[in-house]
Amino acid sequence: MQLPVLDWVACPPSLTERAPLDVQQAAGIAALFKVLANDTRLRLLHALARRGEVRVGDLAAELEMSQQAVSNQLQRLVDQRILATRRAGNSIFYRIVDACVPALLELGWCLLETTQTSKPTPLAQDLR
Repeated sequence: MQLPVLDWVACPPSLTERAPLDVQQAAGIAALFKVLANDTRLRLLHALARRGEVRVGDLAAELEMSQQAVSNQLQRLVDQRILATRRAGNSIFYRIVDACVPALLELGWCLLETTQTSKPTPLAQDLR
C-alpha cells in the first residue's frame, strides 16, 4: 500500500497552522509555479523523479530534444534550487534535491486524473 504523498514529505507546519500568505510569500509561490508551469520542465522533472540522477544527453534522447534545449530548461530548475548537478568528465548529471518536487508531481497527476474522470458537481443555483 502506498502512503499518501504528503505523508512522506516533511513540510511542517500544515497549511491550517500557517498564518495567511502575505504579498511577498504569494509572489514567491506564484514565481515558483511559473517555473514549474512548463510542459518541458515537467517532463524533465518526471524523468528525473523516475530515474534519479541522469545525464543531459540521456534526458535529451528520452524527450527527443536537443541537448542545448534540455540544458536551458534544466538551468531554470537549478536556479530555483530544485535540481543539483554533478560533473563526471564531459558529462553533467542532474538530480532532484527538493523532496517537495516529486510530491508536487504526484499531486499534479492526482489532480489531473480526478478532474478528467469525475463529473462536475452541479452548483445549487444550477439545480433551480
